[in-house]
Amino acid sequence: MLNLDINGRRVSARRGTMLLAAIREAGFDVPTLCHHEVLEPYGACRLCLVEVRRPGRKVGRIVTSCSYPVEAGLLVETDTPAVRETRREVLDLLLARAPNASRVRELAAEYGLYRSSYPPDQNRDNCILCNLCVRICAKLGFNAISAAGRGPKREIQPPLGEPPADCVGCGSCARICPTDNISMVERAGKRRIWERDFEMVRCKQCGKAYITREYLASRLDQSGLPESHFETCDECSRAALAKTMFAHLVPSEKGDAP
Repeated sequence: MLNLDINGRRVSARRGTMLLAAIREAGFDVPTLCHHEVLEPYGACRLCLVEVRRPGRKVGRIVTSCSYPVEAGLLVETDTPAVRETRREVLDLLLARAPNASRVRELAAEYGLYRSSYPPDQNRDNCILCNLCVRICAKLGFNAISAAGRGPKREIQPPLGEPPADCVGCGSCARICPTDNISMVERAGKRRIWERDFEMVRCKQCGKAYITREYLASRLDQSGLPESHFETCDECSRAALAKTMFAHLVPSEKGDAP
C-alpha cells in the first residue's frame, strides 16, 4: 500500500492502482466519458485531468488520472483553477463535436458552458470517439466494430460500413456509450442494432425477451455450460439464487421459528 495526498487528505492505495480509482475511493468526483472499470484506461476524453506534484517540488503538472498510477507521497489536486480551465477547454471542443449529446451538455453546464465557442457541427452524430463501444466489443471477443478514417472524418463503424457479420446483438456497445449514440431498438421479440435484426430468446420464468439467439449461442460455446443454465434472465436467476440462499430464514408453514 502507498500513501498519497488527495485534496489535502491522506489516503492509501495499492501499488499499481490508477489515480482515478484512488480519487473516487477517497470520495472525490472526477468527470469521465471514456472510462469504464472493466476496460483498460484509454485517456481519450481528457476530462479526468488532475494536477499532481511530487514532494519537494513547487510546480505540478496536469495528467489524465485514469492512466496515471499512484505514487508514494504524491500530492494530487482535482479542482485547481488550471484543472478547471483545461477541462473547460476540452468540454468546449466536445460541445462543438456533439452539441446534441445530453451528457456532454450537462458536464459543460457545470463549467459554465452552454454553447461552444467553436462552430457546432450539426451534421455529425453524438459520437465523441471515446472508443468504449469498440473496446467492450473486443473484450467480449467479437470485434464487430472499429474506428475508421482519420482526423475529422474518423468514425466508429462496422467493416466497410455494412451490417457487421460478427455482431451477435448483445447490445453492450449501446449500453456502454456515454452519449447514447448507438441505436438499439427492441420490439415484438426482436432487437435491431447496427442495421441488423436479431431474434430474442424469452426468459422461461418471467417471459421477458432478454438475449439474442446469436449471443446465447456464443455464451454456450464460451462457457461450456448447458443451455438450461441460460433459460432465465439475470433478474430471475438472481431471485432464484437469493431464495435458495435464504430459504432457511423463512418460517415453515407450521409456524416454526427459523
